[in-house]
Amino acid sequence: MTVALMWEARAAEGRGEELLAWARQQELPERPVRRETFRAPQDRVLVITWWDAAYDAELPELPEPDGELVMRAVHRWRFESVPGD
Repeated sequence: MTVALMWEARAAEGRGEELLAWARQQELPERPVRRETFRAPQDRVLVITWWDAAYDAELPELPEPDGELVMRAVHRWRFESVPGD
């Protein structure tokens, strides 16, 4: 089964590039099957990692950035692939 972990944060005012650089520098203790980083308006950064694991498996996730770097707590979601797509 493939599990996708989504990590999304919104940078503090004017710190979007810094948050993007911070997210890209974060190393995980295990290597996912795939990892992509995205950015969006309002200085938002999204990181999606794909894992070959069960939905409820213990998987490494990106940490919370320093509180001064973000406007709010990080949002996290977990999804599993749907067979047949």
